[in-house]
Amino acid sequence: MTTALKNRFGLFVAATALGLLVGCADAGVKTGRYVDDSTITTKVKSEMVTTKGIHSTSVHVETINGVVHLSGFVPTAEEKKRAVELAYSVEGVKSVKDGLDIRQQ
Repeated sequence: MTTALKNRFGLFVAATALGLLVGCADAGVKTGRYVDDSTITTKVKSEMVTTKGIHSTSVHVETINGVVHLSGFVPTAEEKKRAVELAYSVEGVKSVKDGLDIRQQ
């Protein structure tokens, strides 16, 4: 193999390796964020189930980039307030989007 061909091959291998490393690093961040969001969602749901006075089966919880989205129905304004406060109390929550509606049962 000539020196020029060896240099080109070496450059190709280095560029490919760098591309793979950058691609894997990006996937790791996305995966880590997803795991963190899933953990937050699980903790919020768990807190709602164990907290007396919150009808957790009527509340949907979703977390995106640390922002908890609450949706569904609760019977009173007080329960709505408690659900939002509870979500804020979970570690890792950046903010809470309150999409809960009050609906008498």
